[in-house]
Parts: sequence; C-alpha cells; structure tokens
Amino acid sequence: MTLNLTGKHLIAGEWVEGNGTFTSRPATGDAHTFSIGTPDLVDRAVKAAEEAFASFGYSTRAERAALLEAIAEELDKRGEAITLIGTQETGLPEARLNGERGRTTGQLRLFASHILKGDYLDRRYDAALPDRQPLPRPDIRLMQRPIGPVAVFGASNFPLAFSTAGGDTASALAAGCPVVVKGHEAHPGTGEIVAQAIDAAIKRLGMHPGVFSLVQGGSHDVGIALVKHPLIRAVGFTGSLAGGRALFDLCVSRPEPIPFFGELGSVNPMFLLPEALAARGETIAKGWAGSLTMGAGQFCTNPGIAVLIESTEADAFVASAKDGLAGVAPQTMLTDGIANAYRKGADRIAATAGVQAVLTSSCDLRNATPYLFATTGKEWLANHELGEEVFGPLGVVVTVSDKDEMLKVAESLEGQLTCTLQMDDGDTELGRRLMPVLERKAGRVLANGFPTGVEVCDAMVHGGPYPASTNFGATSVGTMAIRRFLRPVSYQNIPAALLPEDLK
Repeated sequence: MTLNLTGKHLIAGEWVEGNGTFTSRPATGDAHTFSIGTPDLVDRAVKAAEEAFASFGYSTRAERAALLEAIAEELDKRGEAITLIGTQETGLPEARLNGERGRTTGQLRLFASHILKGDYLDRRYDAALPDRQPLPRPDIRLMQRPIGPVAVFGASNFPLAFSTAGGDTASALAAGCPVVVKGHEAHPGTGEIVAQAIDAAIKRLGMHPGVFSLVQGGSHDVGIALVKHPLIRAVGFTGSLAGGRALFDLCVSRPEPIPFFGELGSVNPMFLLPEALAARGETIAKGWAGSLTMGAGQFCTNPGIAVLIESTEADAFVASAKDGLAGVAPQTMLTDGIANAYRKGADRIAATAGVQAVLTSSCDLRNATPYLFATTGKEWLANHELGEEVFGPLGVVVTVSDKDEMLKVAESLEGQLTCTLQMDDGDTELGRRLMPVLERKAGRVLANGFPTGVEVCDAMVHGGPYPASTNFGATSVGTMAIRRFLRPVSYQNIPAALLPEDLK
C-alpha cells in the first residue's frame, strides 16, 4: 500500500514545515524525510492549545467521550498503514503492532465510557448550615477541573500505546486538556499517521483545532521549549531515567513549576519463595525466560532480577533459565541507540565484582540476544549499580543465604514499577514479611505471574516510587491516569447559574 506521509508537523489542524529535515532510520524498508521541530512551532502549538482550552476545557463529558471514540475509529480505519510503517520503523512484528493498536483504541474507548459515568470528578457537597453555632457554614461544593494544555513525549518502546495517541494523550483529552505531542524520532511516520487520525476526528466533530498538535523531534530544543513554555500546565513522559530526570528538573526549575509525570526505569524484581521454588522451579524458570525476552526485553515491566535462597533447587532454576534463554534467537531492537546501550549495560554488569556470567552472547547492530548473570545477596547489597536497569533481555539471579537476607535485598531496592512473589501456600509466612516492604517499593505487587503485560483497567497502577516514576501517587495506565490532569476546585456560595453543569 502507499503511505500518505507529508513529513510535516500538525499545528492546530494545519500541516506545516519546519526549518531543516531529518531522515528516519527504520529497521526495514525505506527511510523517510521529516521536518525538524523548532521552538517557534512549539510556541504556535501551545498558544493554539491555550485558545482551545477556552472551549474544550468546558466541553461536556459526552462531547469528550465522542472525541475519544472518534479517534479510536479513525485509528482503526488506518490500521493497515499504521502496522506497515510501525513494523518498518521499529522492527516490531506485525502481530505486536496490531495488538498494541488494539490496546490503544481500547483505552480510548475505556476512557470514553469512564468519563460518562462521572465518578472520576469526585464531586462532593456540604450543604449550608445557616443556623449553626457559633458560626454558620456556607454552601460548599467540590469537583475536579482540567488544568490546561498538556505536553506529551512519545515513547520509543511503545509507538502506539504510549506515544501520539497513547495513555497520556487519551488521559489529558478525557480530562478536558488540549495536548501538544513531541514526536519520537524512532517512529516519526507512525506518529504522523496517528496524528492524521486524531486530526480527522477533531475536524469531524467540529472542535477547536488547537485541541491537538504534533511537533516532530529531531532537536533537543523542541523538548526543552515545550517543557518550559509558560502555558503548559503538566508533562507526561515515558522513557529513560536520564532523559526523564533532565525534563523533571526543567519542570521544577520553571518560574512557575509544573507537575512532571515521568515513567522512567525499573528492574521489576521477582522473589522466588522456597516452597514454590521446590515445587515448580523449572516451570517458573521457563516462564521467566519468556517474560525476560519478550519484545527483546524492551518492556518497562521486564523482570530483570530473580531473588532466591541458596539451595539445590536454586541451582536447578539457574540451569533451567539458562536453557530457556539459550534457545532465543536474536531480536531486532527499536533503535541503534537502544541496542548500543544494551551492550554497554551487559558489559557493565559483567565487569562488576562478584558477578558470574551464566550465559553470554554476541549481538551487533540492532540485534539483541539474552544475557544471564548470577551473584550473591552479599554482592548485591555491596554493589548499588547491580540494581540499575539494563533495557533489554538481560537477567540477574541473586542467590541469598537465607530468608533474612532475602528481606534485606528487598529493603535495598529503589522504587519499582512492579515486584513479584512466586509462592505456594507454605510460603505465606515469608510472604507476610515481604509484603510491607514490597508495597512501599512498587506501584504493583503481583503473585505467581510475570509483570510484562499491563492491564488497562480501573484498578491498575503503572507507576511507583522514584526512580520508577517521578510521582508515586499517579499511574500512566488505567482510568485513574485521568486524575493526573485534573485539580480540585471548591465552590463556596456560588449561584447555580455560575456552577459547572456537572455540579448543578
């Protein structure tokens, strides 16, 4: 099929060029030329978003739900083109891209139905008590209100679900906040076709064109200008710890600081408790190998660390995990930069004192093959860098001497997106000791599963204490994600004619 790419930026309903171009670097297929974003384009997009907020921020829940549904429909219409360009740019298989598009449209439709119910508004009402002594109480009502234009940074590892029309964009639009997306250079063509779908939905419903804009990347100045723009009220980001921390620092150093909702890095440790290890260690090892290498290990919930107590069963687990990983063929990574960082990460782990190489491999260009290392609890506790994320199919087995040392390893963890317990009924006592620690370390604690695969639903938390994310009270997945772009407003003795419709 023919791809309808302009190579331009979408600024408030118009496709415009920038100053200069960059060329995409696809894993397969033809490269394409795209305009480089500029601070001037950012300024135009953000000012249009502020203008749009005057109407979109006060639109009805039904109108915003209709927009989310329309975007999902327009994405489905372009499904074949999205999959074609997405597989070329990222190297991800067709089935993965189709599944991710389904997740993207699914969360748009979920958010549409969620806001129609109105529960997310957290409406409260304290009726006036004019006769109360010693002082009367006024009439007070509370409701969540949208904050204004939101900046969203596309993610490298999820070109659909966490990028142009992904969870951050869907959350902000559901809340009533216009969005300006900074496209990711790894998949600019995918981003443009998705932006075409959003633009078509906005025009179909006759909404202000400033509700959504896409400024392509190609320059660090674009991201800096977007974060520092005085009309931007919050930032959504999924990416590396280094990049996220730099943007977070910009947000808090502005004359008027704004919230930065960054989902950054995590090693997602898995604790194998003794009874479960003895009963089904080989099965767990095979499952871990599959989760570790899924998508070339390029998931933020990739379970990179396995912690277990020294025993013959532990030795058997390591052997089974090695066998499971050894049969995994090379996989294409998302970008050359990610592949280079993966190789450097493997070299860093291998050079750390007290680390034994169980399975090493040779990978080049954008190909990734698994690595497996082993160390002791003592060495883990002495080497902080062992707990730093390596983005790719790399695992570290930490063998501890006893239950107390396992608890110490848990206590040593930095913030995580997930922590996992592999346990049987006989492990309950140790599980009770670990739970108070793990729930302080992670946004999601799970048992007898693997953390890859984040369900989009009401009860999901995809976030955690720093450095997993920059705001431990928020989630970037699930309906609670909408709350990030709202703030509570109290209305005291306000005449009914002036109240928001949802408070009347």
